[in-house]
Amino acid sequence: MKKIVFAGMLAFLLFISLIANFSPQGRVGVALAASSASNAESVARGGQLYDAWWKVVPGAKAPKDNQPLWALQTTNKRKGSVTWRCKECHGWDYKGKDGAYGSGSHGTGFSGVWDAAQKKSIEELAAVLRGKPNPKHDFSSVLRPADITDLAGFLKNGLVDATRYVDYKSKKPIGGDEGRGKSQYAVCGACHGPDGKKLNFGTDKAPEYVGTIAKSNPQEFLHKIRMGQPGSQPAMPGALVMGWDLKQVVDVLAYSQTLPEK
Repeated sequence: MKKIVFAGMLAFLLFISLIANFSPQGRVGVALAASSASNAESVARGGQLYDAWWKVVPGAKAPKDNQPLWALQTTNKRKGSVTWRCKECHGWDYKGKDGAYGSGSHGTGFSGVWDAAQKKSIEELAAVLRGKPNPKHDFSSVLRPADITDLAGFLKNGLVDATRYVDYKSKKPIGGDEGRGKSQYAVCGACHGPDGKKLNFGTDKAPEYVGTIAKSNPQEFLHKIRMGQPGSQPAMPGALVMGWDLKQVVDVLAYSQTLPEK
């Protein structure tokens, strides 16, 4: 008799579980989770397009000529494909002339994208990328509609105010915890090595490692950790896609600044 009652209870609990899993609320929960993950991937992809779009767009090649707007400035002496990188005009902190690229060899005098991203909708930002109102800012010849949507989505939903996380004078992270960052870095160390020197981003004569970027350009470090590295093999996933919060990213920055530069 007890076995029959116990079996009946199990059947009842299974029935309740099935109802929960197949209820409209359950389906909505799964759909929202899938939608959130999809949106994070779209924003992260947009962030990689902002970095170097030809490494993200299938079949694209690095441009050889300067971007049409480049002729409007004379302070940044770079040429070719680098002039097509969004970050070269607008900065890794998205504030252009009002940010870290306001002076130095990367300075162009161009405005950042931060203010526009706060005021404009994704559709309006996409229109700017298609050359409205400035036809010299038309990227539709090199970016597909889906690429423009991802990039506009990144501008609207993926930017962070780097001044809240980095002291621009000292280049030190604000509130970073080296201990927690070391634990978090274990994920990164699988590819970059425990000392961050397994991969060289520079040249043999001028090497760049995790520690180099973390110390010299923490704004770039934050962007790449959050969004991932375009064109890397194996693919470097962004912290955004992995579900990290900004505190975890800043902790990794704090620890990475303790790693060797050379």
